[in-house]
Amino acid sequence: MIISFTQDDGTVEQLSTDDLSAREAAAIEEALGDTQWQRVEALLQLQDPTALRAVVWAFRKREQKDLAFDDFDIPGWRRRLRARISRGEIEDALNNLMVQALSSRAEDTQIDLLTPHLRKLAADPADVDAALDGLGKGHLVRRRQDSAA
Repeated sequence: MIISFTQDDGTVEQLSTDDLSAREAAAIEEALGDTQWQRVEALLQLQDPTALRAVVWAFRKREQKDLAFDDFDIPGWRRRLRARISRGEIEDALNNLMVQALSSRAEDTQIDLLTPHLRKLAADPADVDAALDGLGKGHLVRRRQDSAA
């Protein structure tokens, strides 16, 4: 997950959960009431303010060792914080969908249903089209573009 944090001066800092250490991830889990990492990721996708704040806190704690989670806040979080998925996460989601869909022979339909959601969550929506191309499903992108024209 990529957390975009808009600073007071308008610059956007991007923090990737891939860059967290295992200890930092465990601290986030603990800060969220001993929540398992899989649930943390789900909360981030839902734009949960406490999960978003916890990720930023973990990165800030690198420089401010004594920074307590309960003391850390982000005023205006709704307009300043946003979680998005990375290209690797998009590829993982599409690959998992393909494995499930191949057994039902409805992979194109299932991918068509999932791609709007992936585009909304993607840090870069073009990554969804690139991942579909990599999966051999680029025709779905072209079909969608042709129907929109």
